[in-house]
Amino acid sequence: MATFEQFNLPKSVQKAIDDLGFTTPTPIQEKSFPVIMSGRDMMGIAQTGTGKTLAYLLPLLKLYKFTPTDTPRIVILVPTRELVVQVADEVEKLTKYMSVRIAAIYGGVNINTQKTAVYQGIDILVGTPGRVMDLALDNVIRFDETQKLVIDEFDEMLNLGFRPQLTSILAMMKPRRQNILFSATMTEDVDAILNDYFDFPEEVTLAPSGTPLENIEQLAYNVVNFNTKVNLLSHLLMTDESMQRVLVFVNNKRISDLLHEKIESNFEGQFGVIHSNKSQNYRLNTMASFQSGALRGIITTDVMARGLDISNITHVVNFEMPEIPEQYMHRIGRTGRADATGTAISLITPREEEMKIEIELLMNRELDMLEFPAEVEVSTLLIGPEKEKEKIKFLLKKPKLDGDGAFQEKSAKNKKVNLGGPSKTKKKTGGSVNRNLLRSQNKKRNDKNK
Repeated sequence: MATFEQFNLPKSVQKAIDDLGFTTPTPIQEKSFPVIMSGRDMMGIAQTGTGKTLAYLLPLLKLYKFTPTDTPRIVILVPTRELVVQVADEVEKLTKYMSVRIAAIYGGVNINTQKTAVYQGIDILVGTPGRVMDLALDNVIRFDETQKLVIDEFDEMLNLGFRPQLTSILAMMKPRRQNILFSATMTEDVDAILNDYFDFPEEVTLAPSGTPLENIEQLAYNVVNFNTKVNLLSHLLMTDESMQRVLVFVNNKRISDLLHEKIESNFEGQFGVIHSNKSQNYRLNTMASFQSGALRGIITTDVMARGLDISNITHVVNFEMPEIPEQYMHRIGRTGRADATGTAISLITPREEEMKIEIELLMNRELDMLEFPAEVEVSTLLIGPEKEKEKIKFLLKKPKLDGDGAFQEKSAKNKKVNLGGPSKTKKKTGGSVNRNLLRSQNKKRNDKNK
């Protein structure tokens, strides 16, 4: 069995690894190490939860040599604020016995505080593309001495619209550097960046995109609407004692707040909610409470579907099916990590059936459909978006046809035959009253003028 000792890491890094209790490298760590050590550009394709962070940090720290400079030697770009904090924390732990200055740069906090940190000097910079670009444009961050660039969760960066910032940062850097890119999927956009900015990268693939994670049980229920989903989720949380550490995914901020409000009535103080409108401190505190066990679960958007390493999650609930099939893989990858088993539960309305089929085609595997529990109330109360869909459905409803495809005749009592003459619905005196009024006014006017 492989061990970290075969990497011949510096004593300071090996001691930090021992302190963390890590003994056996994951497959992506084994495959990536020699490629990064060779100095070649690398493109890694691997699913979430495979140990990608250490896969690039360990060889980079082995290659790291101190030089007196205040500009970053290693730049690590990740898509979200939470991931910046997590990666910077991992770097702190691994460099515990080294003299390395680390800066975590992300939006949502005071930029002047971060400028001060940068002015004090950086060896390793971890940041989001947006805030790093802001500081680079202000000439606060310079890339004169940058030798290693890591772009992690690259496909998610593109999904979040960071392509302009990424290409600008790449253009600012000197061409002689080593590029390391990790992505869960290989798309045309990923390929375009590789062609433009990478120098014959070597591909390291752990598993093809869409491979199902075998240690995750994937279950699903057919559910008619939002409020029935709330009833079913509440029932599962009340009756299934194994649902101790739960992530509940929805597709937007408004639904996450609404669901949290509904769930709170039965599970007061047990669930937090995280989305992009929440402040950075609130999000970090909520994650810390969940990690410590103070919260039973978190209701969140896909901001938590990528990269974040939260341990021992027992269940992932897709309260709403993701609109992008690959996102399903990232969501359920929050559980069943590091040889543990986990359960993913999807609640599927009729309009989400097509999304379910696309996910099954991607995985080449069907979800296990369960019977809807008879004791759960089926609600007839619709929320705003569902009402709109019902209204549209009514407006688009086609007229009934008879058996031969022709429009059906009206019933005899509803037939009307126009025989001419005045309409029965008009008042007979309507026209004459107006004419008499006009005559009267004209007579008065004529009498006055006489």
